[in-house]
Amino acid sequence: MLKQGLSQKLLQKLSPQQIQLMKLIQLPVAMLEERIKQEIEENPALEEANNNNEEIYEADLPDNESPEDEYDEDGVLIDQPEITSIEDFDEYESLLSEDTPDYKLKTNNYSADDEEYQAPVVSSETFYENLIHQLGMLRLPDTWRIAGEYIIGNLDDDGYLRRDLESLSDDLLFTKNISISPSELEQVLRKVQQLDPPGIAARDLRECLLLQLLRRPQTPEVKLAIKILENHFDEFAKKHYEKLLDRLGIDEDTLKDVITEISQLNPKPGLQINTALDRDLSIIPDFIITINNDKLELTLNERNAPELNISREYKELLQAYKEGAKTNKSQKEALMFVKQKLDSAKWFIDAIQQRQQTLLITMSAIMNYQKEFFLTGDWTKLRPMILKDIADEVGLDISTISRVASNKYVQTPFGTFLLKELFSEGMTTSDGEEVSTKEIKKIMEQAIADENKSKPYTDDQLCKILNEKGYPLARRTVAKYREQLGIPVARLRKQL
Repeated sequence: MLKQGLSQKLLQKLSPQQIQLMKLIQLPVAMLEERIKQEIEENPALEEANNNNEEIYEADLPDNESPEDEYDEDGVLIDQPEITSIEDFDEYESLLSEDTPDYKLKTNNYSADDEEYQAPVVSSETFYENLIHQLGMLRLPDTWRIAGEYIIGNLDDDGYLRRDLESLSDDLLFTKNISISPSELEQVLRKVQQLDPPGIAARDLRECLLLQLLRRPQTPEVKLAIKILENHFDEFAKKHYEKLLDRLGIDEDTLKDVITEISQLNPKPGLQINTALDRDLSIIPDFIITINNDKLELTLNERNAPELNISREYKELLQAYKEGAKTNKSQKEALMFVKQKLDSAKWFIDAIQQRQQTLLITMSAIMNYQKEFFLTGDWTKLRPMILKDIADEVGLDISTISRVASNKYVQTPFGTFLLKELFSEGMTTSDGEEVSTKEIKKIMEQAIADENKSKPYTDDQLCKILNEKGYPLARRTVAKYREQLGIPVARLRKQL
C-alpha cells in the first residue's frame, strides 16, 4: 500500500566558490601554474598581467550572484535568467570607465634584483625507451625484436620480469599475431638480459645478482659468490653464515670477501635508470622558511604563478553591448555571455587570493607550533602534531588543513621536507613529557646504527633501550616502528 507524506531534510551544499577554493588549495605550486594557465585559456575575460610594477587596486567587480542562477561545480553559470531590462547590469557600470585600473592577482613586491626561480625542463629517454633503444642495436630477427620489446614492456619499475614466459607467449599470439614458444622466448629473454644495466629483466633476486656477477672479472671471490648464489641461496639470504662456512669449507675472512662482493651488486637495476633520469627533476617548495636574527620568516612561493587581470577588452565589450541589449535579443545573449565570463574570472581571482591567505595562515601556525624544529633542523625537537591541532589554532576545518598539507613542500635552511612529514602522533614519557613518535624513531634508528653488527639488537633489546631512556613502549610497538623505518629484523642485519 502506497502512502504519501511530507518530510524535512537538512542538507549542507557547498557553493561553487567553495568547491573551486578547495580544489585550488589542494594543488601544489608546481600544478597551480598549469591550473591558472588552463583557466586563462578557457576564460577570455581572464588574462595574464604584464609585470610592470603598476599600483595594485582592489577588485571592482561586484558580487551579483542571484538565488535563481544555477552553476556547475567549477563555478560556471549554466542556466541564465531572462533579462528584463538593461538596468540588471548597472552594477557593472564601474567597469566601463577608462580610468578603472586592471585588477591584479597579487602584490608586485619583488625587486628587480630578485632571482626568479625557474623550474628546469627535463627531456630524457624513459626507462623503457632506453632499453628498446639498446635492443634496436642488436641484430635480431623481426619476430625476436617484437618479442623483446614486449618483454621490456612487461618489466616492472625495479627492472624485473614478474610474468612467466608461457603467459607472454600466449599474449604475443593474441595481441601481436606472433607464434613463439616459451623455449624460444627464453632465448629472446637472454638477449634482453644482455642490455644495460646488468641484472635487467631477471625473474627473481637470485637471477638478478647472478647476471651481474657473470659480467664481472671472474676472480676467486666472484666465482665463489656465483657458487653460493647457485647452490646455497637460501642460507645466504637468511644469513645462516655458520652453515655456509661448514658446507663450503672456507674460513670467515673468505666469506667476508664474498659477502662484500655480493653487497656491491644492485638488487633493483631498474631504479638505476629511473634515478638517473629523475636526478635533474627539482622539487619546487610551496613554502620557504628562513631564519633572520633568530626569528623565523615565512614566504609563500608563487613567483612562477602568473599575475591575473580582468580583460579590458571584455570591459569594452560590456560597454559596446549595453545599448544594443535594450532592443536586440542577440545583443542580450552576448551581454549575458560577457556577464558569465566576468563572473567566472572574478570568482577565480578571489579563489586564488583566498588560497594564498589560507596557505599562509595554516603554514604560519605550523611554523610557530614547530618553532624549535625549524630553528634547529633537529628532528628530536619535533613536537607531536596532528591535523586537529592546527585546525583548532587557525579556526579552519580539519579537511582544509589536510588539503593544505597534501603534496606540498617546505624549504628550510636544513633541507626541503614534505609538509606531511611534520605531522605525527605523540606519547607521554615516564617523566610526563609529551614527545613525537618521530623523535622515538630517530632514537631507535641511532641505536641500530651504533649496534654491534655481529650481534644486532633484537626487538626486545631495542624495547629495553628505549624504556631506559624514558620511552615506555611495548615490544610490538617497537617492531611496528622498525618496520615503518624499513629496517629488517636483527637476524637479517647481522654481519660477519
